[in-house]
Amino acid sequence: MNQLLVMKFGGTSMGSADRIRIAAALSAEEGRKRPVVVVVSAMSKITDLLLDSLRHAEAGDREGLAANLRALEERHTETCKALLPSDRSAHVLPRVQSLIAEFERIANGMLMLGERPPRSVDEAVSVGERLSALLMAEYLESQGIPSVAVNARDVIVTDAVFGNATPLMEPTREKARGALLGHLEAGRIPIVTGFNGATADGRPTTLGRGGSDFSASILAASLDASELWIWTDVDGIMTADPRLVPDAAVLDEVTYREAAELAYNGAKVLHPRTLAPLVDKQIPVISKNSFAPEKPGTRIVPSVSVPGGPRAVTSMTNVALVSLEPANASINGTRLMARALEALATSNAEVLAFSSSSYRQSFCFLVRQAELPSALESLEAGLALELAHGYVRPIEVDTEVGLLAVVGEGMRGTPGLAGRIFTAVSREKVNIIAIAQGSSELTIAIVVRRDGLEKAVKAVHAECRMGERTSAAGALLGTVDGA
Repeated sequence: MNQLLVMKFGGTSMGSADRIRIAAALSAEEGRKRPVVVVVSAMSKITDLLLDSLRHAEAGDREGLAANLRALEERHTETCKALLPSDRSAHVLPRVQSLIAEFERIANGMLMLGERPPRSVDEAVSVGERLSALLMAEYLESQGIPSVAVNARDVIVTDAVFGNATPLMEPTREKARGALLGHLEAGRIPIVTGFNGATADGRPTTLGRGGSDFSASILAASLDASELWIWTDVDGIMTADPRLVPDAAVLDEVTYREAAELAYNGAKVLHPRTLAPLVDKQIPVISKNSFAPEKPGTRIVPSVSVPGGPRAVTSMTNVALVSLEPANASINGTRLMARALEALATSNAEVLAFSSSSYRQSFCFLVRQAELPSALESLEAGLALELAHGYVRPIEVDTEVGLLAVVGEGMRGTPGLAGRIFTAVSREKVNIIAIAQGSSELTIAIVVRRDGLEKAVKAVHAECRMGERTSAAGALLGTVDGA
């Protein structure tokens, strides 16, 4: 379908009746020009509320679960009444209550079991997006704009890794085109739930952190869209977090690789996996602010013409540095590294940075603190024999660290750049604990003490004059928008 546009609205962009009206208006405006598919997140904070409800259920806390269910119903009931005319809201409210009852049924099952099966969690938490899609589609209909709510469970086909599923692109392409093209040809705007899908045999799944962005890119690739617009509450991708660096500026354009690296290293506009389905087809992405839609945002494209040097610096605080060291030089350090990485893979923990020494063959790696318990459990199980017999020293964990990452296509082959960056950090009397840089030279990752991270970010941004290297200014990297 020619000139198809996929638009994704994150949690804050769907956070109230007023925000849903604006999202619907933006969708309708583009829908008058070309075919549009919309992907929506749950209303802001709703996914957290749903997950917290399931934790109460697992713990047998009936009162906590009941309180959360009341909050869930009140939020969506109030939004429905504020969004729709009274006659229409009276028709829609039973459907809202039916979805909440579906969530309650699953939560009560967990209450009885005393556990949260991953498959059931995936089925339950997608209710947030289903509620958003229902409300937005009904509002568009009330404005005379043909629309339909679509559950991505009927569109996106995934593997069976519950909680962090991966799309199967060919089955998804076939299913998405069958489910959505008919609506588009009939002039309807499909409002598709973000974050969720289903296995080939119909078991509900979710796509993990940032899954709504990922859903939108999967659909854009499957439908051969001309563009993907991701609406958040910030102006675009910036040279740094403006909460840390006041003179941070919006980047007009970044490459797929730069955006992915920024996301992987702490920028919270795009999920690291979001861009993968778009690269082969070179579908451009525009990150825009639904609170200031007149601003151009940042275009994410295959390549840009940029001067040498870094484009942006990002940071991450909720991380942990895990260190391993053979007890003596006779232990094969390479084999130890391989087994440690294999153990990390089984825990699904992402390694944010990895650094090793030469003689002692000790090494360290950085993971998110949320993934630390499962990472340590897998490491201790995988290296149980070596730890028990003292072939490997006890695993060391440091949670008082932070990650700083400097990113830019133009860094490759720039003489003296790493030295300038390290000198800028050291000038602020911030000690560098570990360094990692890939052969592509796209990213330099630095681990420092957490209490020195802000100073280090400011120093690197100033040293590389990042705020002066782009003409635009605005606000990004700091806010999570969407599931």
